[in-house]
Amino acid sequence: MRSKGKGERVKGKGAAFYFSLFPFLFPLGCAPAAAASAQPYPSRPVRVVVPFAPGGAVDLVARTIAPKLTDAFGQTVVVDNRGGAGGTIGTDIVAKARPDGHTLLVASMGVAVNAVLYPKLPYDTLKDLAPVTTLGEQPNIVVVHPSVPAKSVGDLVALAKAKPGQVTYASGGVGSNTHLVTVLFAQMAKVDLLHVPYKGLGPAITDLVGGQVQLVISNVSTALPHVKSGKLRLLAVTTGKRFPLFPDAPTVSEAGVPGYGSSGWYGMWATAGTPPAILGALNREMVKILDASATREQFGAQGLQPIPTSPEMFGKRLREEIRKWGPVVKASGAKPE
Repeated sequence: MRSKGKGERVKGKGAAFYFSLFPFLFPLGCAPAAAASAQPYPSRPVRVVVPFAPGGAVDLVARTIAPKLTDAFGQTVVVDNRGGAGGTIGTDIVAKARPDGHTLLVASMGVAVNAVLYPKLPYDTLKDLAPVTTLGEQPNIVVVHPSVPAKSVGDLVALAKAKPGQVTYASGGVGSNTHLVTVLFAQMAKVDLLHVPYKGLGPAITDLVGGQVQLVISNVSTALPHVKSGKLRLLAVTTGKRFPLFPDAPTVSEAGVPGYGSSGWYGMWATAGTPPAILGALNREMVKILDASATREQFGAQGLQPIPTSPEMFGKRLREEIRKWGPVVKASGAKPE
C-alpha cells in the first residue's frame, strides 16, 4: 500500500510537472494547425479541374470564370483539363483531393448521368463532392436537316410514327447528353428513332449538315452557327420555358410533347469535407461573378444563362437529376465506352 501511495504521489508530481510546461509545449505542438486554420482562403493558387479536353462547352465555361475568380481572390486560378472515361477521371481527382477548396471541379450534367451510367465509379457522386453552385444553363435545340419534311415538333412526331425506326438521329456518343435527351424525347413522344452515335457532337452536326442523318437534339453553341446560316432548321428548344436567344422558337412541350424538358447545365463542386466557411466564400464570390453584366454577356454569346444558386439548392438539383436520368439510361441500353 505504501509503494502504491508513493507511486500515486510520483504520478501526480509528473502530471503537475507536465502541465507546468503546457504553456511552452502548446505553441510548439499546435501552432501549425492553428495557423493553418487561421489562414485566409485561398492561401495559394486554385486549380479548377475540367474533366474534358480543351475547347468544349465545359472548358469555355471554366475559362470564362477562372480569371474573374483570380481577380476576386487575389490568387491565380488555373484551369486543368483532365479528360477521359466520360469525365470520370477528372471528377475523381477532385473527389480525392485535399478538402481545402484549392481543387475545384467545373463540369456538366454528365456528373449526374455518370452516377447511373457507370456501375462502379471510383467515387461516390453524392458523398465525395461538395456542391458550390450551379453556373449556367442552356437549352438543347431540336434541329433537322432542311430536307426533312417537318416544320415543327408535331410534324416530326407524325413523321416518326409514320416511319418507325427510319428517322435517324445523331448524337455525340452512347450515353452522351445528346443521346439521352433524345431517348427521353422518343419515350415521351412514343416514337421509334434510329440512333447513329458519333465520337463527339461536332462530327454529328457535320453529318447532319451534310444530310447523312436527319435529326440532332444539340447544345446551342455547336448548332447555332448552322441555324443562323440556314443549313439547319430549328424546330424547338428543350427547356420548360422559351429561351431569350430564340424568342420565337416554341418549347418541345408546347409544340407537341407535353411535359418534356431537358437542358444542358454546368456546375462547380469542391471536395466533400471542405469547411463550410470556404464553401460559403466560394459561393458568395461565384454569385457576384455570375450576376455581373460582363459574365452574362459572355455566357449569352454561348447561349448560356447564368443561374447562381446556394450549395443546398445545387445539391438538391443534383439528386433530382440523378433520379431523372436513371430510368432513361436504363431504357437507352447505354454502357460505358
